[in-house]
Amino acid sequence: MAKKAILVLEDGSVYEGHSFGAETTAYGEVVFSTSMTGYQEMLTDPSYAGQILVPTYPLIGNYGINESDFESRQIQVRGFAVREYCSQPSHWQSTRTLHEFLLAYGIPGISGIDTRALTRRLRSSGVMMGILSSEMTTEEALTELKSLPKYDFTDFVHQVSTEKAYEWQSNMPATATLPSLSLRAQRRNLNIVVIDLGLKYNILRILSQLGCQASAVPCTASAEDVLALNPDGIVLSPGPGDPALLGDITDTVRELVGRKPIMGICLGHQLIGRALGAKTFKLKFGHRGGNHPVRDLATGRVYITAQNHGYAIDADTLKGGLEVSHINLNDGTVEGLHHRDLPILSIQYHSEASPGPLDNMYLFERFLEMVRG
Repeated sequence: MAKKAILVLEDGSVYEGHSFGAETTAYGEVVFSTSMTGYQEMLTDPSYAGQILVPTYPLIGNYGINESDFESRQIQVRGFAVREYCSQPSHWQSTRTLHEFLLAYGIPGISGIDTRALTRRLRSSGVMMGILSSEMTTEEALTELKSLPKYDFTDFVHQVSTEKAYEWQSNMPATATLPSLSLRAQRRNLNIVVIDLGLKYNILRILSQLGCQASAVPCTASAEDVLALNPDGIVLSPGPGDPALLGDITDTVRELVGRKPIMGICLGHQLIGRALGAKTFKLKFGHRGGNHPVRDLATGRVYITAQNHGYAIDADTLKGGLEVSHINLNDGTVEGLHHRDLPILSIQYHSEASPGPLDNMYLFERFLEMVRG
């Protein structure tokens, strides 16, 4: 029988279940995602760094782990809490089980808990810190939680960013329908530099298959470092944590504004806002999942989007020529920006999906049209 495990939240609530993955202890901000598939992409998404992830879909692990759906070089979550873990996956691409995957990276999992009740608690009270352990008692976990640093005060971007610049050369396909060959030919040889704040590989896959030379640079790269690569356009990637902690990167973005076309995605979107004087705030329980409705204000069209973030831009503080281009239909928060005069666009959600719907690939098209002038 599986070893017992517990998930303890800072408010004292306890969820008892069974251990899978590594039999160890981990702590982090406990968050939930409403995506029905894509657990491998979620586990390897750097935006989940420092967090214990709770998928709301009840059955997890049923199609195993493959070698194609990595969004970074390793698992990024600190822990994984599920309703039901499937130990015998069935899929032609599967090379190992979810248990084996977590075990290989030293990440603990817990199964058999009431994830619906847990999600309702997080929605009602907001996200909070937690400990997932197969080694501690409840009392020990609660005592430990009081001494651990809060998620909000930790800079995770510098932990997950690449250490060295590199050019994307993978032959793995993008998880999206590609444009026509003629369109790809028109864009061939565009040099797009992505500042890695917690980059998902599918951004590079899509840019590459759109005919671009796509490369990534560390979050510590200066504006001069980026411009020395002679980019036709710059992408600010998604990433984890509070943008208010990233003053050095915000300064770099401010130096790049107006010098090259810029696209910001998720955290990159927030840093564009902050670089031009806007403020950000923390959401109660964040937006994480593949079913968030967003309206494009220019067309009135509603898109279903993939999202993974806990912070948002305060629309009332926008300045410097930035205007709201997209809004979230669930809570009215800012989901996109554009600049009145400069070649800048940004979105709060994930146009690259992985996982999630492919409705928003058109934004890469829009960015490349802006780059071409």
